[in-house]
Amino acid sequence: MNERLVALRDRVRTGAYKAYRQATDLDLVAECEAEQLSWPRRMARLTRRQCEAERVVLGPAERIVFTRTVTTIPTVYRPDDLAELTEGRTLHEGGLLNNVCADWEMALGQGLLGRRRVALDSRARALAAGDAGAIDFLDAAIETIDAVLALAARYAAEARRLGMAEVAAVLEHVPAQRARSFHEALQSLRLLHSVVWLSGHHHVGLGRIDQYLWPYLASDIECGRLDEEAAAELLAEFFISLNRDSELYPGIQRGDNGQTVTLGGVRRDGSDGVNPLTRMALRVAREVELIDPKINLRIGAETNLALLELATELTRKGLGFPQYANDDVVIPALIEHGYAPEDARDYTVAACWEFIVPGRGMDVVNIGAVSFPHAADTAIRAGLAADEPFEAILGRTASEIRRQLRERVESYDRLLWVPAPYYSVLMTGALEAGCDHGSGARYRNLGIHGAAAASAADALAAVRRHVYELGDVDAVELLDGLEEDFAGREPLRRLLVDESPRVGLNDAAADELLRRLYEWFADACEAEATARRIVRPGTGSAMYYLWLAGGAPQEIPEPLVGATADGRHRGEPFSANLAPSPGTRLRGPISVLQSYAGIDYQRVCNGGPITMELSDTVFRGRESIHKVALLVRAFARLGCQQLQLNALSAETLLDAKAHPEAHRDLIVRVWGWSGYFCELAPEYQDHVIARHLHAAA
Repeated sequence: MNERLVALRDRVRTGAYKAYRQATDLDLVAECEAEQLSWPRRMARLTRRQCEAERVVLGPAERIVFTRTVTTIPTVYRPDDLAELTEGRTLHEGGLLNNVCADWEMALGQGLLGRRRVALDSRARALAAGDAGAIDFLDAAIETIDAVLALAARYAAEARRLGMAEVAAVLEHVPAQRARSFHEALQSLRLLHSVVWLSGHHHVGLGRIDQYLWPYLASDIECGRLDEEAAAELLAEFFISLNRDSELYPGIQRGDNGQTVTLGGVRRDGSDGVNPLTRMALRVAREVELIDPKINLRIGAETNLALLELATELTRKGLGFPQYANDDVVIPALIEHGYAPEDARDYTVAACWEFIVPGRGMDVVNIGAVSFPHAADTAIRAGLAADEPFEAILGRTASEIRRQLRERVESYDRLLWVPAPYYSVLMTGALEAGCDHGSGARYRNLGIHGAAAASAADALAAVRRHVYELGDVDAVELLDGLEEDFAGREPLRRLLVDESPRVGLNDAAADELLRRLYEWFADACEAEATARRIVRPGTGSAMYYLWLAGGAPQEIPEPLVGATADGRHRGEPFSANLAPSPGTRLRGPISVLQSYAGIDYQRVCNGGPITMELSDTVFRGRESIHKVALLVRAFARLGCQQLQLNALSAETLLDAKAHPEAHRDLIVRVWGWSGYFCELAPEYQDHVIARHLHAAA
């Protein structure tokens, strides 16, 4: 990076932009009540007042601008009135649209004035039809468009005043009009995207940037407006700008904000979508070295090895991305679940790993988790106490999975989305239909995590091996050991740990149980399908891998899982996503891939990566880069769905825990997102360290 970009990045990391933050005291409730505004109009007024409250900030040498200064999101209803409006309904994460991806290609291609014309045309039709609801929604949408246009105009005027002619010229054209250049497209995207956050939404993804931005860059290169170096500089500044306000974005921890991009893969027509911008984005992320945006790379069995090597060079940086998704597996699975082929081919990745469709999807991909360890543990304890055969324990496990799934899904039959007029402006077909995206999106399915499958399969495998096959463990002794957390029974615990089948070793006994867990999970999800939506089971765990074992910052449906039959102590965390249980003595990465290749991803298609921790020593030298790229290719050719490779030094992590002041910029992957290690809560730091110590061993 050049000196200008380094200075911009340093301003982000030192928090220089926080000096512009302001406390606002907007009483939107009183204003909305005085004007007797509907819910959609109240949400539009929120967007408008937030835009009006923003101070114009133009930092030194910036070419892509917007810095958020308003730090709070005001309410639009009094608590009692909101409770009455939502009584008996489920509000997922407050009911605000989140963890979806706009149709950025359409938004950039039409400009806000183009979207305004669409809204006015639809309003005329609604007026003729006497559709008051559509008129109300469209009036709200138009108010948000006008608010963003006014904000852009203020930025343009200030840029003119300061003599920033290039910035002013760009903002005088976008986001009002269709972008004409790569610079205009990036600036328009920055402002449009930022106002979504400013309107109260969160986990706002950026989708397939190499697909919808490439035509602008290709045109610039063809006419000589930009060369590759100048284009990379603009893209780097855009990436840096995404980190400027990220501590204001809600999540479990800073970094868990859903600012993801997806690269590569096939186009909507099935042709190869990899282009020069795909490679440029990987190189720029490698140079910028910040937590946003999180990079996902779509690949297949025949993906060019040079692209995989470039991606591996990014992995070597230790940022926790790219995360890989296998088109050969994901696309057929989405089609099987009712997604149109052209939409399935256009999938992007949501905040962590779930697969969604830009502009057309309103899938709720994280309604919760089924606790596989809880299902297996309760079945093992009850089955052994009743002196049942092992197949009865498996039956109990399947029944418990069904019970948990029904409990999670039941409340979502009453799902309610808060009106989102501004977000709807950016969605496919919402203005055209005169309907809010929350109620009119093409896909409105549910997704649920299957948490800690390896631990559950390992526990079941240990019981089958030692209690039922070998008979070297007495059922009563095992039950007592579980109840007492193996206190005074270390030989028993070591037997369970050291001499039991384990997932991740390509062991048929454990892997067969892993497959059955996901089959029962898929069966349970399919049983909950309705004419309106399906339920997509996934292989991720999100935060549940910690919460189910050691407590949670909020209430979770299932009780904590105590000691388990694979020799795990009470309170020890489970593995995140698809990863062997902590403490498993691994043979190598290929055996891990082979264990997880047996899952039927046609049925289990909500995402969730195989997660591997690799020592940073693995990435030293070109030959090492080549070998890791071959590992990624093996992942795709074995038919696995998603892969997350993490590279870091265990020694560095330990030193960062002891001396955080010396590691301010150390980035780690937590589960589906990356964050600054020294800013994580202690429980997340400790688990990341444990994962990497396990990998180093």
